[in-house]
Parts: sequence; structure tokens; C-alpha cells
Amino acid sequence: MELRHLHYLLAVAEHGNFTRAAEDLHLSQPTLSQQIRQLERFVGLPLLDRSGRTVRLTDAGEVYARHGRRMLSELAAAEHAVQDVTDLSRGHLRLAVTPTFTTYLVGPLIADMHTRHPGISFDLTETTQDRIEVQLLADEIDLGIAFAPARLPGLDVTALYAETLSLVVAAGGSPTDRPIPVQDLARRDVALLTVDFATRGHIDAYLLDNQVRPRTVFEANSAQAVIEIVQRTALGTILPDAITHDHHGLDRIALEPALTRTVMLMRRDGAYHSSASQAFTELTTEWVRARGYPAP
Repeated sequence: MELRHLHYLLAVAEHGNFTRAAEDLHLSQPTLSQQIRQLERFVGLPLLDRSGRTVRLTDAGEVYARHGRRMLSELAAAEHAVQDVTDLSRGHLRLAVTPTFTTYLVGPLIADMHTRHPGISFDLTETTQDRIEVQLLADEIDLGIAFAPARLPGLDVTALYAETLSLVVAAGGSPTDRPIPVQDLARRDVALLTVDFATRGHIDAYLLDNQVRPRTVFEANSAQAVIEIVQRTALGTILPDAITHDHHGLDRIALEPALTRTVMLMRRDGAYHSSASQAFTELTTEWVRARGYPAP
């Protein structure tokens, strides 16, 4: 059976006449009759009662037509749903990020995406970079935002911008417009993310390269928790400069030499790129450019 057979059956049932149905379908009457008989042979029962002046559905035909109408309705709904997804009036995006991005990047991006495309829903996960890469390869998420380089093969990576990390302190604590040497950190007490996170790995490698060991008196697995502690104490931390843009209770102090890293957008190599995923990727690139973040 093909879908056209169902359309033919419903047309005959609607018109009660092969001639008028054939005219409506732009077919010859013999062709239409032949197609209906093919359908009846496929079903194994007569679907139309041709004995009277008006052609009617048999009992089997009524059942078959009822389910057929439902199927055609579902197909029409599916076509509309596909169109909705294509024009972004509907869709879903699974996104995972490492913790620091939630505090300054992902929130504004999702807010902007929601304003432009309110029909798009999100699943947002904040986790480690290792977990993000594993989830991408397992097709558990669509996009990830983390740091170069990717550690696992099979990932498609787009470099977004170069991110600088600085000493971050409570506003009004010890502001300066000039960088301080990294060796000054040896005299400071700091609050840092735990060693599970990529940011902490970058910080530890930077401090080790410069042979500096500040006293870590507070660790947390949440960037927001670190920020809250720094705002309320004399502790400093090392976080991306951009975090201070939207947190008026924080000041940043540049370090010399600078600590930089490349932010990247990741997806599985060869993965289907949904309309929602494409729109978010384009928005992210646009947003980074508008903010004037330096090229990687």
C-alpha cells in the first residue's frame, strides 16, 4: 500500500461516487477503480460497497478510513512540527559548560536566545571539561563550551576567543590600574575552584610555571560560591576578567605575565547540527564579537 491509495479511498468515501472522486483527484475513473481494488487486495477485505446508487464504506472500510484519517492528521502535524523546528518556533538544545561560563557568558546567551526564539527549550549542565567531551561523544548533549585543546578525538572544535584570567578581589579592596607581578600572589590568601575543574588546572599550571604558591584557604566546586566568598572577605581569587563586568562587587587586578586560554565551542564530529544548535552557534559568535573579546 502507498499513501496515495488511502487518499483515493477517502476521496471516494467523501464523494460517494467514483466519477466525482476521479475528477477531484485528476484521474480517470478506471485508474481510480483499479487503485482502490489494489488497496482492497492488500487489506484482504472489500472497503467500499458498490451495490447501491451511492458508493459507501463497508464496515471494514469505516474502520480503515478512521485510522487512515488519523494517520494523515499525524503526518500533517509532523510536517508542521518539522517546519516549526526549521524556522525556530520550536526546538530543543542540550548544552554543557565548564563552571566559570555560567557566571558571565551562558546566562546572557540563553537570555538573548530566548528573546529571539522563545519556542526553543534548553537543558543546561555545568560540569567538568572531561565530562563534557564524553557526553558529546555519547550524543548526550549537542554543544559544549570549554577550553582548548580538546582532550578526546572525534570532536569538532571552533575557537571563540582568548580569555584572560586575573586576580579578582572585593571592590574597593586594593584596586590598581597596573598589572602586578605574579610573585605578589605568594603573599595572598586565595579562594579557588577545586582541582576537578579545567580552570583550576590552568591556574595551577600557571603558578607552577612561575614558581608561586599562594595559600589556598577556601575551595569550592562552584564559581558562584567562590565569588560570594571573595565579595565578603579579604581573600582574592583567579577568575576570568569578564566575570567582573557584571559583578559590581568585584575588582580585577591584571597579572604579569598574563594568564590566557582559548575558549572553544565543541560538538561531536559529524553530528547532526539542528536548527537550534546552528542558531545558538551563530548567536555565540555574534555575541563574542559584539563584546569585543580578543580573537584566539
